[in-house]
Amino acid sequence: MKKPIILKSAVLILGILTAAAASAASPWSVRLRATYLQTADKSDAFSALNINFASDAIAVNDKLIPEIDVAYAFTDTWSAELVLTIPQTHDVSLKGVGGLGSFKHLPPTLLLQYRANPGGNVRPYVGAGLNYTLIFDDNLSVAGVPLGLDSSSVGLALQGGFDVKLNDRWAFNVDVKYAKLASGVYAGAAKLTEARLDPVLYALGLRYEF
Repeated sequence: MKKPIILKSAVLILGILTAAAASAASPWSVRLRATYLQTADKSDAFSALNINFASDAIAVNDKLIPEIDVAYAFTDTWSAELVLTIPQTHDVSLKGVGGLGSFKHLPPTLLLQYRANPGGNVRPYVGAGLNYTLIFDDNLSVAGVPLGLDSSSVGLALQGGFDVKLNDRWAFNVDVKYAKLASGVYAGAAKLTEARLDPVLYALGLRYEF
């Protein structure tokens, strides 16, 4: 008589555990965003070609870029988010001279994120972390003189935004980020100036919870 009772109890417990595991939310989510990158275009005054250039003479073009972010939730309110994109090409110009050429950059960013209103349909959040930007394939020159950039930049990153729940898996996302990004501009071994891009990134997209 005891074996059927034990067997039935084991099956019941197994069923409860299976149902609980199936209903448990995964800690992983992704966001897909269309992001407009707007650079600050700040630079120090410098002299070149026997010309004195004023501050903020160097400009880098703004552009629309794709973005994919992977997040892991430690709790209902605390998450880590890795911000990714594909390598981006930017054109560089110098006021009074014109185009200098282009460079590529890849800017992965890691953020610690606090998400308010757990369980709500609207989840505002703020985040802070580090941006590490790889700078490569710089093809810049002025009057036939090659120019160079630093190979990388590390700086503070800040974030704010909100998710609006659409169903159990999907949410509409609005996001704004700021990152410190700068590079020296060199002619040979001589540093001409420092260009500070410090981009603000405005984004719209979707969030998917696994």
